[in-house]
Parts: sequence; C-alpha cells; structure tokens
Amino acid sequence: MIKAVIFDLDNTLVDFMKMKRRAIEGAIPAMCDAGLDLSPEEANKIIEEIYTEKGMEYQKVFDLFLQRVLKKVDYKILSAGIVAYRRAREAALTPYPHVYPTLNKLLKMGIKMGILSDAPTKEAWLRLAYLNFHHIVDAVVTSEDTGKIKPAPEPFRAILKKLDVTPEESLMVGDWAERDILGAKNVGMKTAFAKYGDTFDTKQHDADYELNDISELIGIIEKENV
Repeated sequence: MIKAVIFDLDNTLVDFMKMKRRAIEGAIPAMCDAGLDLSPEEANKIIEEIYTEKGMEYQKVFDLFLQRVLKKVDYKILSAGIVAYRRAREAALTPYPHVYPTLNKLLKMGIKMGILSDAPTKEAWLRLAYLNFHHIVDAVVTSEDTGKIKPAPEPFRAILKKLDVTPEESLMVGDWAERDILGAKNVGMKTAFAKYGDTFDTKQHDADYELNDISELIGIIEKENV
C-alpha cells in the first residue's frame, strides 16, 4: 500500500539544467553590457568550470567568476549579472509536462507528497513557491536538514518521519540512479526512475518502475494499492 510519494525536485519536477542554462545565458550579456571585457564564450567557459568545481547549486558563482577575471568583485557588473540571471531563471522555471495534473490527482487520491532535495533549503522553497507547489507538498527535507546528501540514509529517513510513513508505504521518484534510487532502496522504499529527466544517459537504474512521463505514476499507485 503506497501512502506517500517522495519526489526529488530538480530534473524530476522541474527541468533544472534547462533553467540553469537559460539563466546563465541571460546573465553573461548583462555583465558584458555593464563593462565586463570578455567574450560570452570565454565567460561561459569560466562559469562552467566554477560549477564543475563547486557544484551546480553554488550560490556565489558570479562573485568567484569576477574574482578570477578581474581580481576583484565589481558590484556594478555583479548586480547586472544577478538581476539578469534571476529574470531568466524565473522565465525558464517551468515544470515538466503533466506535473501539475499528476500532483493534483495524487492529492485527490489522498496520497501524501514530499520533496527530498540536495538543494539549499531556501533555494528549494523558492522553486516550490514560484511554481505553487508549496501548497501541495506535505513535507520538504533538504541537505541542510540532516547535513547529509543522497544516497546517505539520513535524508530518506527524515522525510519518512515527517510524512509519518514506513519505507514500505512510500515511493521515491528521482532522476539520479546513484543518489535517488540507490538511497531509497537502501532504506526499503519502492522506487521509480524519472527517465524523462535523466541527464546522465543512465543505462541501468535498478528502480522498481521507470517513468517516461510523470503521469504514469497514477497507474503505478493504482496498481500498488489494489
């Protein structure tokens, strides 16, 4: 009996990589217009290097970028980049097809819903609020809540506790086999691999189910709860 569905956020509910690309594409010209003497191609290469070093959720990317390029933070250029980044990010922050109707259907079915994300807490909630998901989900756990990231068991146990369900009563949905699927299986949860959000060209995920579209979740829940 499935009583709760727990979602990863980025590349499971929203196309995080598309959002990130569009935001950076908006920020670089704005910084150049504000006085940055660097080609967009050169700037993009350095920013990509910083994200590779620090992770895609690194919040000071433009500060470090300017330090490397100018040996200081020029706040005129920094501000222009941040404003353009946020505008482009918000425009590109859209859910995958059929996410809204699927979540609403799960809500009507009485299924609890949680978010388990390695994003910083504030960033996770900002994305949820912008998409109006914050009214739908019952619980959110981020890496900051446990000090651990997936596939460590602590985040999974924390979200199960918040939702007041057992591992056997829950289904984890995620796009990252080595983190979302492995971590959930290790604590006894059922799993569904979000193939539609896979950015790693995953060949083997070992999940109980594979989703080519998030709407397929409804049939899975109905099958499990017969």
